[in-house]
Amino acid sequence: MSTGSSSSSATGAALVLFSGGQDSTVCLAWALRHYARVETIGFDYGQNHSVELACRTALLEKLRAEFPALAAALGEDHCVDLRGYGALAESSLTRPRAIRMREDGLPDTFVPGRNVMFLTAAAALGYRRGLPVLVGGMCETDYSGYPDCRRDTLDALQKALSLGMGMDFEILTPLMHIDKAATWALAFELGGMALVDLIVEDTHTCYRGVRDQTHDWGKGCGTCPACVLRARGWQVWKKGA
Repeated sequence: MSTGSSSSSATGAALVLFSGGQDSTVCLAWALRHYARVETIGFDYGQNHSVELACRTALLEKLRAEFPALAAALGEDHCVDLRGYGALAESSLTRPRAIRMREDGLPDTFVPGRNVMFLTAAAALGYRRGLPVLVGGMCETDYSGYPDCRRDTLDALQKALSLGMGMDFEILTPLMHIDKAATWALAFELGGMALVDLIVEDTHTCYRGVRDQTHDWGKGCGTCPACVLRARGWQVWKKGA
């Protein structure tokens, strides 16, 4: 099973799960370096803050305009309506309530089965468009313990999707075994400070949807779990840069 690296170099085709956040933007840049044709897919699952959907569109436009060499492989974008699923898999990301820890130790930002649903929808699109490689920003190093971010979950899903659709899918996770500091370093490696600056200014990762507070590491409330991880990674990377 794949560990998140690919032997391909500027060949083949990939579909990137692109939310408009830091991790998925780094994964998109990574895929654009490795594949000759790259398409993107995003999801409206009824999240509280539709700002991320607006951010992803603006990011794609900026990538095409400001990174023409990197974006040469960038193809069509797809946005899928999964609001019915979001209502079913209720969490603090789909309902206006305070973020808290659940009895099982997970934060209630966990949307049950979200990555399973996203990757299943992505595979259906990939089947139709000839995109056998699915790229996602899941990580089990710096993360909140979500079970559908673990590599063993994705290995099982990769096998199920391949069997269920009769097509050999590969789920690649370039960030799976690196922390947020290394994610910043990877962004710099892929696109220099220009890409880092794009991520700081234009991506959205904050769980609370805050865009009017600016920090060295980007925009966000600064206190939700996503912001805390991002800020900590930035500080560690800057110290070692």
